[in-house]
Amino acid sequence: MHRLLSGPLTTEKLTVKIAGLPASLQGKKLVQMSDFHYDGVRLSDKMLARAIAITNQAKPDLILLTGDFITTSTATLDQLAKYLKKLQSRHGIYAVLGNHDLYYKNSQTEVTTTLTNIGIHVLWNQISYPLGKELPIVGLADFYSKEFNPTPVMNQLDPDTPCIVLSHNPDTAEILQKWRVDLQLSGHTHGGQIVIPGLGPVLMIQHKILRITPKILQNFLPFFRKKHPVFNHWEWSQGFHKIGKNQLYINRGLGTYLPGRLFCPPEVTIITLQSK
Repeated sequence: MHRLLSGPLTTEKLTVKIAGLPASLQGKKLVQMSDFHYDGVRLSDKMLARAIAITNQAKPDLILLTGDFITTSTATLDQLAKYLKKLQSRHGIYAVLGNHDLYYKNSQTEVTTTLTNIGIHVLWNQISYPLGKELPIVGLADFYSKEFNPTPVMNQLDPDTPCIVLSHNPDTAEILQKWRVDLQLSGHTHGGQIVIPGLGPVLMIQHKILRITPKILQNFLPFFRKKHPVFNHWEWSQGFHKIGKNQLYINRGLGTYLPGRLFCPPEVTIITLQSK
């Protein structure tokens, strides 16, 4: 089957400093993967197998998956599960769902059930403690879901205790500034997919041009008529960012989407925690 251009898989490594991180969690290693879009077109079996091998070779304490396991169909979920069940982590595998995982009425249930059956903990407006009470892991409902409501979840947390938040769409970082978030892990953007070196994602450039283009002229420029609805903060399209007092990391994802990737390779992220 034809596969979209994606480029070689990369491994991104970073150290994230967290204030008040207990000595017992110093040096803990997390691996993040995101945006699989596994359907035989957007992610090859070879790249997925390589991503899993890289993850296991890192010997992570925790694996975190940040959504979009499918694109528009759950037909390939069982095949994806055969790969994901090979993942190895000392303290388990935790996931949130993305907007594509909610594509039709029953897809959320199907994706959640499939992942749960292979031992992956799917968090939907929930808090878990795989690394102990000193570092809660929060998993939020997708931003586009009617159930996205971080307030009752985040208000359960002690502001004096560090926490990690999994949220598929990085736009939520703006809202989450109301609470302490020592590290938010997101995906969704695919890094912008088409990136012009030195300038940034094409969609971010489009938005900048749109803002300075008179509305009367926008009608004659079809590509600029509407702001792309998928994401607002394209300045957060990939990598590490400080959002107020909070910290955000956006994984470029493994899968891709039309028209493919350019100067924006898929990634596996290895994160080491360190006290600030």
